[in-house]
Amino acid sequence: MQIYLDHSATTPTRTEAIAAMHRVMMSEWGNPSSIHQWGERASTAIEQARFQVAALINANPDAIAFTSGGTEANNQAIMGVANSYTTPQHLIISSVEHSSISAPVTWLESRGWQITRLPVDRAGRIDPHDLELAIRPNTVLVSIIYAQSEVGTIQPIAELAAICRQHQVCFHTDAVQSAGKISIDVRALGIDLLSVSSHKLYGPQGAGALYIRPGLKLVPLLAGGGQEMGWRSGTQAVPQIAGFGVAAELASEELSLENSRLIGLRDRFFELLSDCPILVPTGDRLHRLPHHLSFCLQPKCQLSEAITGKTIVRQLNLAGIGISSGAACASGKLTPSPVLLAMGYSQNEAVGSIRLTLGKSTTTADIDWTAMVLKQIIDRLTPQLVCV
Repeated sequence: MQIYLDHSATTPTRTEAIAAMHRVMMSEWGNPSSIHQWGERASTAIEQARFQVAALINANPDAIAFTSGGTEANNQAIMGVANSYTTPQHLIISSVEHSSISAPVTWLESRGWQITRLPVDRAGRIDPHDLELAIRPNTVLVSIIYAQSEVGTIQPIAELAAICRQHQVCFHTDAVQSAGKISIDVRALGIDLLSVSSHKLYGPQGAGALYIRPGLKLVPLLAGGGQEMGWRSGTQAVPQIAGFGVAAELASEELSLENSRLIGLRDRFFELLSDCPILVPTGDRLHRLPHHLSFCLQPKCQLSEAITGKTIVRQLNLAGIGISSGAACASGKLTPSPVLLAMGYSQNEAVGSIRLTLGKSTTTADIDWTAMVLKQIIDRLTPQLVCV
């Protein structure tokens, strides 16, 4: 039995998106910047996808710039704003951002920018009052992740965006883990910049998008042919974009029913593991992505170096089940999850984190089987603390 429970890492490309990509590669393969019929067919495919992606977040299609993925979209948002200023200013992020936000921000900090990293509570949530207090006269950008990939916590985006509007500060959110999973309306929320990724919502890898509020000035990262309305030079990856558009449209159509189904499976999974005292749920149980479960191991069962989140991932992989761990391994040394450290967990707890993310193919039988296997693995690894 093969059970894939790592949909926050990537999702399998759905057949409808593959069909769209095949169509483009066979008959709409022209350069979309060319004005002849071959180029026009390719350009039409891109514009159709632009409408499909825009509809997913209730945006104006002209406000969608296609990128190579979420990382580029995030970098474009951060550096596009920063490069609009000739002198360093002040920028605010959370302490639980994805590295594609935290890394460019750290680079800006080394160049003299003032950076505030907002704290989060034990569940990974920001207090909007902290943002209110952090804004300064020279604050030019606030970037807060919509939902955290490791622990599934959804931030109070509406409140945070409202505070930024009140202070006339640009607000960006990394919605890579959220788009296609929960309903997003950039107009109602008052969001200025928002990042999306294709392969997180059953589209192909290698495509993403940045929503840019009409009227907002942004300096492009790439200079060249001026594609994507001048925001992103370079010949567009037409097949990937076409597949992205189809996946976005289907995600929007299926959102309500699929959310209800995934929440039911997620909560069933939490209940099945509730009698396993070694597994401590992380993240916010109420403000949480519908498909997301995460845990850390109790510190007392990590006295042995063998018992880490990576250990559990490897053991489940041997059983044909794919999950992930928040800890990173570099040069043979295990590094605690910075997200869990920011949430107040100890280093031992932070290296013992695991994440299970459900998807369209996940069934009740998958949930029941995985819970049973996970308990057996933990019982075997920690016989002194048996799950009953």
